[in-house]
Amino acid sequence: MDGIEKRTGQGAAPGPAVAESARLSVAPMIDWTDRHCRAFHRVLSRRTLLYTEMITAPALVRGQARHLLDFGETEHPVAVQLGGSDPAELAEATVMATDAGYDEINLNVGCPSDRVQSGCFGAVLMERPALVGDCVAAMGQATHLPVTVKCRIGVDDQVPEEVLPAFLETIRAAGVRRVIIHARKAWLQGLSPKENREIPPLDYPLVHAMKRAFPDMHISINGGIATLDAAQEQLAAGIDGVMIGRAAYNQPAQILLEADRRIFGEDSEPLTALEAVEQFRPYIARHLSEGGRLHSVTRHMLGLFSGRPGARGWRRVLSEGATRPGAGLEVLDDALDHVRTPADTAI
Repeated sequence: MDGIEKRTGQGAAPGPAVAESARLSVAPMIDWTDRHCRAFHRVLSRRTLLYTEMITAPALVRGQARHLLDFGETEHPVAVQLGGSDPAELAEATVMATDAGYDEINLNVGCPSDRVQSGCFGAVLMERPALVGDCVAAMGQATHLPVTVKCRIGVDDQVPEEVLPAFLETIRAAGVRRVIIHARKAWLQGLSPKENREIPPLDYPLVHAMKRAFPDMHISINGGIATLDAAQEQLAAGIDGVMIGRAAYNQPAQILLEADRRIFGEDSEPLTALEAVEQFRPYIARHLSEGGRLHSVTRHMLGLFSGRPGARGWRRVLSEGATRPGAGLEVLDDALDHVRTPADTAI
């Protein structure tokens, strides 16, 4: 590849450990899975694979927005998701991400938004499998890290039973060995991104069939999976990994606090939600000491006590108080008062 050497990077060693962490992952979600969100999720689960928001290759290469790659060492294992459709540009962005220390480089072939389509990347690339093959081949030549793909089962009038296996054959031939399949079509015309997450029917059997057809590939399933029970059912059915999106964000205690024990087989007692807040407190304090706003961090914590008495008060205090100029840890303590019980007085 012209002018680009295969890079070694400075991050944690990738490979089997990253693939094992992919047994459960939190989906990349624009405006949600930023570095503060990932730092919080890492307190809840040591093993779950975390993903960045999608970062476009043009922003990194043409815009030199390297700050978008910033993350904390405690976030490992962590993958970066790139968006783009130019092989050379994606290769350069891959070099940057490798040097930043990520554990995996993922290509977005699933986002259906108009903005993404206009840039000729995301789900629209399901219609250009040869180009995707060129992209991931170039990315693979630029890094020693695993290059993975997140895709849909098809778009618009494509027949998923025909399109998806051909797509997987193409990316496998280009060197990809791990793929995350959102088990819905994307309708590029007529549905909003939100509607594309909910309206097209789920086709889990097709994803299971792809695992049988491509036994040498690590296949994760995504879409509509909102509990650890459902995740365990998918794993028991032979799927290699499960990616959970909004449920992990909106009910993080139900998904992530139990993940290490139930998904990864660890025998240690999980933290309570209150203990997780206390462990995360030094991160928040450091962020504030560096001039950051409380809301930038606590907005990702609103769902932590979902389903518990006092959860509404927790959300209200954080939503209203954390946005005020100069808001500090006292707001967090006020919010905690709504969810503490007499048994929690020692925490």
